[in-house]
Amino acid sequence: MRILQRYISIEVMSAVLFVLVAFLALFGFFDLMGELPEVGRGGYRLQHAFLYVLLGLPGYIYELMPIAALIGTIYALASFASRSEFTIMRASGMSTGMAGLALAKIGLVFVFLTFLFGEFIAPAASEMAQTYKLQARGASISQEFRSGLWAKDVIRRNGVTGEQIGTRFINVREVKPNGQLIGVRLYEFDPTLRLTAIIRADQAVFSGANTWRLMQVTENLFAGNVADNSAAVQSRTLASRDLVTEVTPDILSVLFADPDRMSAIDLSAYTRHLAENKQSTARYELAFWKKVVYPFAVLVMMALALPFAYLHFRAGGLSLKIFIGIMIGVAFQLLNSLFSHVGLLNTWPAVSTAVLPSALFLLLAIGSLLWVQRH
Repeated sequence: MRILQRYISIEVMSAVLFVLVAFLALFGFFDLMGELPEVGRGGYRLQHAFLYVLLGLPGYIYELMPIAALIGTIYALASFASRSEFTIMRASGMSTGMAGLALAKIGLVFVFLTFLFGEFIAPAASEMAQTYKLQARGASISQEFRSGLWAKDVIRRNGVTGEQIGTRFINVREVKPNGQLIGVRLYEFDPTLRLTAIIRADQAVFSGANTWRLMQVTENLFAGNVADNSAAVQSRTLASRDLVTEVTPDILSVLFADPDRMSAIDLSAYTRHLAENKQSTARYELAFWKKVVYPFAVLVMMALALPFAYLHFRAGGLSLKIFIGIMIGVAFQLLNSLFSHVGLLNTWPAVSTAVLPSALFLLLAIGSLLWVQRH
């Protein structure tokens, strides 16, 4: 069985990697065509477009790994069936369980690679790509609203520890690629939601330890109840001052990032931040659980490929089987995306929404395997 395992592993891995490289070449070409209209704007040149597309490929590796595993495994197993090799393997004593175990061992390698790219390589490469493109064009990070970027923060007695003594809303007009903030406004409220301070700063630079250094600061401090116009207002101008807040550059980068391209660690941290500020966490909770579950979709896809080994070549050509595999992979991606949107609209539990597509396709794989064994 060890020799068979090695032989199957080589054939399946070679086929999966070939399919993955083909997909990457195709998607990379389309991305490059999409970047060509941007060439010439600012300092953005063709070499910048090539590097930007190249840095986007790790994200595609993560997204396409289950489909590549499905198509590559179908190709390898269908080739075994067409050459009667799988029949000989079965005659030599290889049961369905043994074949499934052999594929599972291969699948675990791809599960690890998918996790590695999704958690570490792809998020870092995606962030580098965006920063590199902005620097090449000499642009700032785009804002969510016309008034700039908004974030909510909790004011605590001892900086980022201790009891909550107020709430702060942060408005940033621009975020530079190097993390510098331009046009900062802070609106601070006490526990009864009375306005206590409005702080403006021309620039802000992160100095570490949850601390921002604000430059050219104007403070308007309110005492009493502003709403009844009986408050005393104290204004002062400072060359600089420190701001201690839970909103760090990592949090700000999350606000501009696609949750599906973020790492599970960043998603978990930002979800906690939203929960502490009593904001909706549904979108990021779903993205977190999808990030946890998605690598195991590789095993589900390879289980779906196993029944194709039991179909003789005369039951359908190799190209037909590959086409069916492509359709199954597309259906999985569409269903995964559909469940994400429906789950958010209907406030389904994030874990169930993330697991359900893979569970349905696993049941389909088991049903297909039982059917081909009976027939």
